[in-house]
Amino acid sequence: MKSRICDLLGIDFPLVAFTHCRDVVVEVSKAGGMGVLGAAGYNAETLEIELKWIDEHIDGKPYGVDLIAPTSMAITDANNSPEEILAMVPREHRDYAASILARYDIDTADVYKDQRAGGGGFLTPGKAVNIVDVAFSHPIKLIANALGVPPRYMLDKGKELGIVVAALVGAKEHASKQVEAGVDVLVVAGTEAGGHCGEVSTMVLVPEVCDAVKDSGVPVLAAGGIVTGRQMAAAMAMGADGVWTGSVWLTTIESETSQVIKEKYVQASSRQTVRSKARTGKYSRQLVSPWTQAWDSEEAPVPLAMPLQSLVSEAPLAKVTKLAESGHAGARQLATSFVGQGVGLMNSIQSTRAVVYEFMEDYLRAAERLNATIQD
Repeated sequence: MKSRICDLLGIDFPLVAFTHCRDVVVEVSKAGGMGVLGAAGYNAETLEIELKWIDEHIDGKPYGVDLIAPTSMAITDANNSPEEILAMVPREHRDYAASILARYDIDTADVYKDQRAGGGGFLTPGKAVNIVDVAFSHPIKLIANALGVPPRYMLDKGKELGIVVAALVGAKEHASKQVEAGVDVLVVAGTEAGGHCGEVSTMVLVPEVCDAVKDSGVPVLAAGGIVTGRQMAAAMAMGADGVWTGSVWLTTIESETSQVIKEKYVQASSRQTVRSKARTGKYSRQLVSPWTQAWDSEEAPVPLAMPLQSLVSEAPLAKVTKLAESGHAGARQLATSFVGQGVGLMNSIQSTRAVVYEFMEDYLRAAERLNATIQD
């Protein structure tokens, strides 16, 4: 397919799949797109294991890695010991989170027992260097930073090794800053996106950014609510060179998403997501549940800065998911996870390759419809 992204990444179809599941990475790349492993939560040792497995199963196809090294966080390399981080979390926030679980007959005595403090998957500059070095030691084709301008080390090392450096943006002004910093690809994510997202819709943001950076030569991947080939065609008609997708892979057979969550996704409408700071400390979109509604109430404490809010939310939500899988009725109601508004179009659980092929077929049908509008 003719696309700057295909030429740049060495792929057949400009479909990039962000996923936390290594099996999905492999299947998308083998099908002609590119899988990108979301590496938030990995340390250097565990990331090495995952990437080695991918190398052994991907048959030499291109793939990438996505990290979260935010421009600003409540912790730094100077104050990131486990004891210091845990001490920053007010008891009020943990108590409130536990109270939500208690309302649904979940024992909360052990929710925060033996909790270990980390960055919630978010990297300080010192930690980022170690993780980036692991990623660059493998035959990746792309590395992306999900929040803010990529660390200087990532940009410089990418240029040195010929590895594409991408960055996610949610506003036109952020895109211009990323281009000035030297990124190779912009992932332009509208508010419909699952996980961290801005306020502007994909339909508006993509052409806005494409116009702003048109003289830079930097390719654009559209993101945010894109789960079909016809949406991909629309994004490319607006100026994008391809698409970056995430939510659509959560309901694949290969995805490690909890079966309970998968079933909730399949049954959900596009209106059943919420954009909230209550999960990570920055705005992120997730499936609506009594958990998200409780944090949106007036009695809820103000969410903490990233990454401290993750130390409030992740432990109880992990327990909720585990109990939901065992059939606990209250936990099944509370269960939630990140997902975009495209969830309303995610109506079945199927293989990753089937999703890729559906994208291709749907894209072709959409392109034919567009061509028909200008034919005599």
